[in-house]
Amino acid sequence: MGVNQYTSQHVFEPLPDGGRIILQRKEDDSAATETIRAHMRTIATAFSNGNFTLPGFVHAMSDVPGTGAMKKLRADITYTPRDLPRGGEVVISTRNPDAVKAIHDFLAFQRMDHRAPMHAQ
Repeated sequence: MGVNQYTSQHVFEPLPDGGRIILQRKEDDSAATETIRAHMRTIATAFSNGNFTLPGFVHAMSDVPGTGAMKKLRADITYTPRDLPRGGEVVISTRNPDAVKAIHDFLAFQRMDHRAPMHAQ
């Protein structure tokens, strides 16, 4: 990822139409903020293409919960990267209820494994 995860905060938030992944620095750091923003754009592009190898690598798993269905349903899901004041986010949206369930499963696993809060503060 390129930034210290202990000086940054992850949030994996479920939403009615999908969810969002947030990563921000805890303090101002312009270089790290730009690194995070680039990382979030990379994630959005990879996920849009059905490529979930990065979460598998990070968590040392071949099948991170939710990603199999997200890959199959990728035509129904959009991944939108957005800049935030000290980092960025990827908003994950769909109208497909099966995709929403998969996204929520993915986010719940991420939240647990990263010991991250549910909602942005």
